[in-house]
Amino acid sequence: MVEAIDAGARQSKVCELLGLDPGTVRSWIKQGVGEDGRAGQKQPPANKITTEERAEILEIVNRPEYRDLSPKQIVPLLADRGRYVASESTIYRILREEKLLTHRSASKPAKKSKPRELVATGPNQVWSWDITYMKSPILGMFFYAYIIMDVFSRKIVGRAVHEAESQEYAIALIQAACDAEGVDYDELAIHSDNGSPMKGATLVATLERLGIMQSFSRPSVSNDNPYSESLFRTAKYRPEYPSGSFSSLEAARAWMDWFTQWYNHVHLHSAIGFVTPADRHAGLDRDILSKRHEIYEEARERRPERWSGSTRDWSRVDTVRLNPNLDQATSEVA
Repeated sequence: MVEAIDAGARQSKVCELLGLDPGTVRSWIKQGVGEDGRAGQKQPPANKITTEERAEILEIVNRPEYRDLSPKQIVPLLADRGRYVASESTIYRILREEKLLTHRSASKPAKKSKPRELVATGPNQVWSWDITYMKSPILGMFFYAYIIMDVFSRKIVGRAVHEAESQEYAIALIQAACDAEGVDYDELAIHSDNGSPMKGATLVATLERLGIMQSFSRPSVSNDNPYSESLFRTAKYRPEYPSGSFSSLEAARAWMDWFTQWYNHVHLHSAIGFVTPADRHAGLDRDILSKRHEIYEEARERRPERWSGSTRDWSRVDTVRLNPNLDQATSEVA
């Protein structure tokens, strides 16, 4: 400080830079303390961990038998073996300073394998199901809509609304849908997320007994079940969907019945060529798309000047992939 002031710097500016009060500095100088009278540890404490002791602690905590343990576990284990090197807090401090408060050995990262690709070339080969909330008139309570969709046709093949999530309800719905569709169990795969009703022991055992193959999304990865997610979005964005809540369980069930009828038989689904899921499920989409192609070709023949290239592509989507491999072309979900 003295050198700075002698060089022409103002004392107040120097004190501001050093974080000192000018009055305090003047008092120190007057008392003969010097230009810095701040108290501080002049000598290291007598109980300070030595360099050798610090190295010994680091060597111990990185041993194979200790490197995955916390100091709270290491200290008692050392005591059981007749040793004391330092307290838990001291070991924690040293590990923190050395940035060793993580696993001190190579850890195998948690692996979230992408679900296997499921391919559907016709109806009742791959189904996707999930549960979504429907608001009830009681705050914090919900009705639960169980919906099963055929991935190939997008047809809703099973639905139910209940007051709770339950694997028993799911089992009953899946079996009812299989009976209604006349499904060959050995040729059916069902995909769902990782919710407790989907992975309940009774449900898993029932599907295994029937010979139905099960597929599950990765935890917290909604894109692994895109068809059901897209279906729920379509349902809840319908103008008819209540902005508030459903007045009763019966009202929720009635709305779901209406939506299923509309979705299967009226809704022109963009991902399957703008035909209804019911028509595609029944194989009627071939003729519908073929007739559209003929109409467009006739229109181009009548007024060729209005067409700079080929007509709209009304080709049928013959293959639908759920969780496709990266080297496979993906189909639209919306």
